[in-house]
Amino acid sequence: MSTAPFATAAALSPPSDEELVLKVIPMPADCNANGDIFGGWVMAQVDLAGSVIPARYAGGRIATVAVNEFIFKQPVRVGDILSFYSKLTRVGRTSLSVKVEVFAERFRAQGQFVKVTEANLTYVAIDESGQPREVPHRP
Repeated sequence: MSTAPFATAAALSPPSDEELVLKVIPMPADCNANGDIFGGWVMAQVDLAGSVIPARYAGGRIATVAVNEFIFKQPVRVGDILSFYSKLTRVGRTSLSVKVEVFAERFRAQGQFVKVTEANLTYVAIDESGQPREVPHRP
């Protein structure tokens, strides 16, 4: 991911109304041809982070059924400390939607956060045979 199409990033604070569900440091093996972290690697991490709260809420197995929105705001670099924040945005009969925001602490500017990615995903609660099941407790 080249930095050209991205706006200048302002230092932010992580969201206070979302739960920190994952922290990870990308490594050189996760780079694309430009030397930035491959977008597909970031997407996989977002899917893992996004599943934490729905799995807990559903009380069992879930499956990703939709990536409703995925925005790369800034490139991710080797050595960035990525923090994935998530919150439940919708609970249906069998499905749950979450918002995931990813913030980077740049290797040389730790303590300063830059939002690099945001996404909205939908998961469905499934039974042992992979069929949709009702979410046990809905608001």
